[in-house]
Amino acid sequence: MPTGTTSEISTFKGRARRLRADRIGVAGLLLSVVAASAPLMVTAGVMPTTYGTMGIVGQPLLYVALGAVLTLFSVGYAEMSRHVHNAGAFYAYIARGLGGTAGAAASVVALVSYSTMQVGIYGIFGHELATLLDDHLGVSVAWWVPALAAVAVTGALGWLKTDLNVKVLGVLLLVECAMVAVFDVAAFAGPGADGLSFHAFDPATLSGAGLGTALCLTIASFVGFEQAAVYAEETSRPQVVVARVTFLAVGFIALFFAVGSWALSVAAGPSRIVEASRDAGPGLLFVLAEDRLGAGFTDVMHLFYVTGTFAALLSFHNVVARYAFAMGREGLLPAAVSRTARTSGAPAHGSLLQSVVSLLVVTVFAVTDDRPHGDPTTPVIRLFTWTGNVGALGVILLMAATSAAVIAFFVRRGAARAQAPRLLASAVAGLALLVITGYAVADFGALLGTGPRSALRWLPPGVIGLAAVAGTVLGLVLKAVRPEAHARIGLGNEAFQLERAAEAATDPATSRTGAP
Repeated sequence: MPTGTTSEISTFKGRARRLRADRIGVAGLLLSVVAASAPLMVTAGVMPTTYGTMGIVGQPLLYVALGAVLTLFSVGYAEMSRHVHNAGAFYAYIARGLGGTAGAAASVVALVSYSTMQVGIYGIFGHELATLLDDHLGVSVAWWVPALAAVAVTGALGWLKTDLNVKVLGVLLLVECAMVAVFDVAAFAGPGADGLSFHAFDPATLSGAGLGTALCLTIASFVGFEQAAVYAEETSRPQVVVARVTFLAVGFIALFFAVGSWALSVAAGPSRIVEASRDAGPGLLFVLAEDRLGAGFTDVMHLFYVTGTFAALLSFHNVVARYAFAMGREGLLPAAVSRTARTSGAPAHGSLLQSVVSLLVVTVFAVTDDRPHGDPTTPVIRLFTWTGNVGALGVILLMAATSAAVIAFFVRRGAARAQAPRLLASAVAGLALLVITGYAVADFGALLGTGPRSALRWLPPGVIGLAAVAGTVLGLVLKAVRPEAHARIGLGNEAFQLERAAEAATDPATSRTGAP
């Protein structure tokens, strides 16, 4: 039964726009959310960076530890998903637990965080595809040419049916996971000079000044598992499907990346993995794979590295479009943003908004790119790293706030005793996420390649802080000027359902024939 009061809903004028239901099942949703984690992009890019730049040999242990933290987070998050079905996910949960103003703040933070993460991937996609074209076809183009082409293709797919996107994501994801798995087997079968070592799982390997940055990079690899709730309105059984996919996703990502990072250390040797990562950078995976599996396999892996990056682009784009849709539906953005495509039922105008934002950001970085042709500094180091870290920080803070919201939600409903184990898990997860946030902020100088005293190190937390302030102001203004809009923040379709119920109770004709 939907929650909320009739007085809150009676002021809701008009009909809430809805996404088309019953389009995604467990398998399709799992493929879509795991695709955002981009297994090849993480294995080839994030893992060598964590080894080489941060000097943290115990990266596999980090994936295990953070997998445990995020599993605890998922306990309360999944339970919340049984009661709240809203494409706004994080901000809807926070609104239902901590109030409409907190929900408004979270909505802006979520929109900025996922948007910046998605836009940042255009940089690495453009660079990698331009490199492939140059190496294999002799076609030399600037990184922003394929990046802008990807903006157009992603926007078109975002306008189309979700099930089509799931098919695209599913095929790409399965192939890249298979290729990483083949490399893992080859690495364990042909280990480096140190043999098949378990040294990477020694807690002593987590010491070092770069631990905070390593934590941030590692938890960023998980981003995507929490997106299942965004599709709740489009699943056949949201009370079951969302929770199931959330646990499956976080478990798969933790296991897959723990094994993958361990395989890298075994292939290079734990005693040499840091030096090898610094020398080869993102090319480490391909160097180690070519030694064991040959140049042909490595060339194909390069290709699916690019397609896997595109899959992550599409997955994040779909999520941003749904957040924008939910915000438009509830008055946090112009109502036009909540319009769906007539033929597909997809959040077309939310997709269009994110495409315009992506176009503008990529264009700005392209115009200001003064580096030599082929230099990855602008597309990879600046665009991908800067925006990616802004987004990762925002998502970590959203998860911490959601943990608090879960506790408040069930306490207010008088279910604290019945839900005590889940609330305890949420509390532990929330505290752990705040600790991770502290470590990450303290290390942002290293993460951005600046000194510890550089003002640039405050850029990521500054952007997220400004988003939170802007959202809070928006919530307060709505509460003062449009209290009916403030009251329905986080309610989504439930506002529509409760309005229909109120109309049916007061108008027998509506009860018999349905609202026009």
